[in-house]
Amino acid sequence: MTVTAKPTTGSGGGGELAQREDLVTLTIDDVEVSVPKGTLVIRAAELIGVAIPRFCDHPLLDPVGACRQCLVEVPDAGNGRGIPKPQASCTLEVAAGMVVKTQVTSPVADKAQHGNMEFLLVNHPLDCPICDKGGECPLQNQSMSNGYGESRFTDVKRTYPKPVAISPNVLLDRERCVLCARCTRFSEQVAGDPFISLIERGALQQVGIYEREPFQSYFSGNTIQICPVGALTSAEYRFRSRPFDLVSTPSVGEHDACGSAIRVDHRRGRVMRRLAGDDPEVNEEWITDKDRFAFAYGRGDDRLTRPLVREDGVLRPASWPEALDAAVDGLLAAGAGSHGHRIGVLTGGRLTLEDAYAYSKFARGVLGTNTIDFRSRPHSAEEADFLAAVVAGSGRGVTYGDLETASSVLLVSLEPEEEAGAIFLRLRKAWRRRGLVSATLAPYLTRGAAKAGSTLVPTVPGAEAAWLDGWSSATGVPLDSGSVILVGERAAALSGTLSAVLRLAERTGARLAWVPRRAGDRGAVEAGCLPTLLPGGRPVADPSARVDVASTWGIGSLPRAEGGDGDEMLVGAAQGALAALVVGGVDPNDLADPAAAVDGLERVGFVVSLETRASLVTERADVVLPVSLMAERSGTFVDWEGRRRPFPVVLDAPNAMSDLRVLAALADAMGRPLGFRSPAAALAELDELGPWDGSPAPVPAFGAGAAATGHGDQLVLATWRLHLDDSRALAGEPYLAATARPPVARVSPRTATSLGVRPGPDGTTGIDAVLTNDRGDLTLPLVVEPGMVDGVVWVPARSAGLAVSENLALLPGDLVQVGVESRPRRQAPDTPTQEAEATA
Repeated sequence: MTVTAKPTTGSGGGGELAQREDLVTLTIDDVEVSVPKGTLVIRAAELIGVAIPRFCDHPLLDPVGACRQCLVEVPDAGNGRGIPKPQASCTLEVAAGMVVKTQVTSPVADKAQHGNMEFLLVNHPLDCPICDKGGECPLQNQSMSNGYGESRFTDVKRTYPKPVAISPNVLLDRERCVLCARCTRFSEQVAGDPFISLIERGALQQVGIYEREPFQSYFSGNTIQICPVGALTSAEYRFRSRPFDLVSTPSVGEHDACGSAIRVDHRRGRVMRRLAGDDPEVNEEWITDKDRFAFAYGRGDDRLTRPLVREDGVLRPASWPEALDAAVDGLLAAGAGSHGHRIGVLTGGRLTLEDAYAYSKFARGVLGTNTIDFRSRPHSAEEADFLAAVVAGSGRGVTYGDLETASSVLLVSLEPEEEAGAIFLRLRKAWRRRGLVSATLAPYLTRGAAKAGSTLVPTVPGAEAAWLDGWSSATGVPLDSGSVILVGERAAALSGTLSAVLRLAERTGARLAWVPRRAGDRGAVEAGCLPTLLPGGRPVADPSARVDVASTWGIGSLPRAEGGDGDEMLVGAAQGALAALVVGGVDPNDLADPAAAVDGLERVGFVVSLETRASLVTERADVVLPVSLMAERSGTFVDWEGRRRPFPVVLDAPNAMSDLRVLAALADAMGRPLGFRSPAAALAELDELGPWDGSPAPVPAFGAGAAATGHGDQLVLATWRLHLDDSRALAGEPYLAATARPPVARVSPRTATSLGVRPGPDGTTGIDAVLTNDRGDLTLPLVVEPGMVDGVVWVPARSAGLAVSENLALLPGDLVQVGVESRPRRQAPDTPTQEAEATA
């Protein structure tokens, strides 16, 4: 029997022949197998169905040969390829003519594996019934299949105080550790956060941390999942459930646009934990801590479970028929169906593709308005045209795989570690494996950009367009047809940047991809949740596009005039121009000026809110219609690639309806049915429409504009959201929230000098920066950042009690007054208890 493993065929001519020449033939357990040169023996054995026991081995980590459980025999076959002693198959590369005998055919290998298992269990506690890993533990399984039935060890086992909090989120039981180094290798190689390592030697060797630098990583939960024993556990899940009590459902992460595959484990109608799914084309086997741990946001007292209707100025519970009737009366009174612009629809980023399509059809076909927008965030006039030309109806474009093979990558208004974790991991992987050349336009080189090997192009916010129009290879990052440009949604807040990105891509031939921050944004573009865009990228202004959609929907006509965007809705509401507003999943605090947004909501004649939890919108709504959480609905997210990521219902909640189902009921009550009631039917209709085959309108040539210049104590503001911040998604998850990086204000050394601040060796100052304008102020610890562009101050967009939008109502590129003040010294505690309280 011969098994041949062919490597992936390359795109160049003659690639298959060349790769066949790289194949190496060897014999494993009397089976001849041909594999690519450089393949490890443990992988070659898997091809013939032989599972060699292992703990330290992981296909996405560099081999280390730490646990010694995968020992095999390599006898001499008369060709000089024999090795006298058993070898670790996870570090041994194949060789032509090699003969390998695993535990299946070799008593030597079998005895070696049994002996090593006995050695591992010498100090390992036999507490499987109470261990979190019990029931899904490789050590437990392999001790039965490749170990002795009884222990010969009679002395006292080694113990340690437990657990050790490696971080607020990750706990370590050192006596369970088998020193496989999976956690340390993941942290150093994949995430780039080497804050845990193996310390001591011999019998005292253990996983340790540096007390002054806790394990601070956005990907720390992956170490729990890949730990082959119960050494690393989650602070939230610890001792909460048993694996065999859980029901597992595949799903998709809803916290960013990466479309990461996850596995949701639930019991008795409650999600207990989430794990990374295995999807080599998307997130491989890794997810962010937010995707892993942030799932309790719907368990609080603010969860909406019944419809609410405003009566005498107060919201009161109502039945579904009563709430739907009240919504219908208010919308009809506002002119629903009259093809005007007195009704607006404002959606957020939590919607699935099917939900977004329902909102789009509800706006045009039921309410008769093109005033619909998913961008409940700052945006510029050029963005809708950019999205129509580059994103809508384009299908799958740049992929994760393209990032690994790109000749170079340029990041514009995007910090992948903060905003798109799976993209960050791919960029870092490409840099480590083949030295990917990348550059980032930013005011300073962030920790994430440095870990991905990016070169900083120091840019004052607002000057991005000028940099892009003048781009040259002098930056050290040449762009060509093999390059990729990733532009984040933050570019929409900087006028001219998106147009400049498009011009640069056309000039260099580089491929361009738009990376939104929220999971539902790409799907909203495809579904037509824009005032100028119909489903599939069809322009509202094109008569044939309107006829195409109207005929598929079975209605007479669609509103002709382009509608107003999200900002115009709220401004129009404040001026009394908007009679009614339908809002789905929008947090006013995401807008540039939340106070103005709330004021606009209060001035709208009639507000219908579809929401999961009480919010600033529901407090001001006339009718509140509760909708289901992500785990309670099925649907599809469209990730930044344009790849559809479907997911099923996880929790059966009969009383919870998705946005689509609520809108269908509302349309029925108005006598204008949507024509579908399920995600599958909505997706089928959207696919029937298909992408627009006409030409999109050209993107207007927005100029670079004049960037503000900081001087003295007037500095240019730079800001973006961090991965973990003051987000409603983190509600109910204190352990995860405790791992958020502390908020600081950053300035360059020269700017610090101009402010009269002298930094310490580590960049800290002991001084607070105070940002002020006529709206309010922000006070944060000041840190001096080497290499940062001068005249700029960077602060996180949202942290606990500190929000740029709420406190200052400023956008990146605006000028802000910056002062400094000495930080009050804490009084020395008198007792250890006081010291602990002060530290906490």
